Amino acid sequence: MASVPQASGLPLFYKELVPLSLEDHGNLRARRTDKATWLAGQHAVPLTVEEFPMAQRHYPIVFSVGDNPVPLALMGMSEGVNVYVGDDGVVQEDLYIPAYARRYPFLLAKLNPQAEELSLCYDPTSDLVGEFDEGALLFEDGEPTEHIKNTLSFCEQFEIAGNKTATFVKELQKHDLLMDGELTFNRDDLDKPMVYRGFKIISQDKIRDLRGDLLRTWNKNGMLALVFAHLISLELVRDVFAKQAQQGTLPQQPVTPAEEGAS
Repeated sequence: MASVPQASGLPLFYKELVPLSLEDHGNLRARRTDKATWLAGQHAVPLTVEEFPMAQRHYPIVFSVGDNPVPLALMGMSEGVNVYVGDDGVVQEDLYIPAYARRYPFLLAKLNPQAEELSLCYDPTSDLVGEFDEGALLFEDGEPTEHIKNTLSFCEQFEIAGNKTATFVKELQKHDLLMDGELTFNRDDLDKPMVYRGFKIISQDKIRDLRGDLLRTWNKNGMLALVFAHLISLELVRDVFAKQAQQGTLPQQPVTPAEEGAS
């Protein structure tokens, strides 16, 4: 259920990646939009730990399966369904959008596996960047504009938050706190209960059994608050299920474990 498939090998949402340069992109502009078409049909979007306090108010936070689990904002109970974003990209009012999605169509990436530095790239297939008459220029007078500087800063902060998130997940794994999740839903209009699998959650039983000194350390460094934000957010799973049932998009078959594909 909670996978982020991307057969192309590129990060979720991105169809192509091109490094930005003054020489090739001196006339490009970035324009605003009130729709997030790239989120339509995406049932799970990566989160950073810094977003847990805000995200847990809006949707469940789960972890992807695989050797390197990733925190995910669960926006639908099955692949291809986002109960918060319409097919036209219209986003539910006041919904918190993960930073992973807000940075699109820009991204910091290595130009080759041997590169030590990350370069600011963009997806040329997006309709948010191009040679438009309106929008903010990316370069002006041979220099990056404030808009692109702010974009770069946002992407850099996202990378820092991503590293913090990886450290958080490794700490959970170190203490064997992640367990396979399973949710069972039953409704009068269903022939049999619907079972959802293919994601991980933090084990409450194992949290209770942790040593007191470790819990005190986690309480001081903020990790314990992140654990509770995740656990509290799971109460919203039934809301997502109810929204999907109301929209008539529940799967015909129970969802089976999915392979991780987040980037």
